Amino acid sequence: MLRTILLGAPGAGKGTQATRIVEKYNIPHISTGDIFRDNIKRQTELGMRAQEYMNKGELVPDDLTIEIATTRLLEDDCKNGFLLDGFPRTVYQAEKLDEFLKEHGQKLDNVIDVEVEQEALIARLTGRRICKNCGATFHVINIPPKEEGICDNCGNTLIQRDDDSEETARNRLSVYAEQTMPLVDYYKGQGILVEIDGEGDPEKVFNDIAGAIGD
Repeated sequence: MLRTILLGAPGAGKGTQATRIVEKYNIPHISTGDIFRDNIKRQTELGMRAQEYMNKGELVPDDLTIEIATTRLLEDDCKNGFLLDGFPRTVYQAEKLDEFLKEHGQKLDNVIDVEVEQEALIARLTGRRICKNCGATFHVINIPPKEEGICDNCGNTLIQRDDDSEETARNRLSVYAEQTMPLVDYYKGQGILVEIDGEGDPEKVFNDIAGAIGD
């Protein structure tokens, strides 16, 4: 059984580690985006309320986000634990999550924070290249094409999308630091934060996570 939260800035490799964690511990991966999409697709009352804000380009308010996320934790597949990803995003949401878990006789086992230096994050976030012809995706560091700037599949030119620019990457990291980093201090204060160096090989990063939270 494992009840945990996965923290990490954009580009930290959370997606890769989340996949490995849920497979090893046999728990559901619960991301806010997935919950919202599922509720909207099923036309639930919560989903309809969330969609009203999203249609206006507004953020879904904290209390509605909390209600949607905690409702998901009541489902049967969460009885033996869960991995939360993208929730909580603020200390207020974290406090409400603690209250919810306490009401149901539960608590978090730990909170995993995958840490990567900012310049390494910038390199990861700005390294993606996409073929404008066939849509194949490469990365100048992780999945480089055989010939720089040329698609392996069709030989056409690779481009960098606007949302992969350095300016956009730095803005995303700035927003993360402002909104989410206070959670690190919050959980550190509770003594349940597990800090993991995310700059190594993904296999090593996962082994470090498993070793820290217990096999």
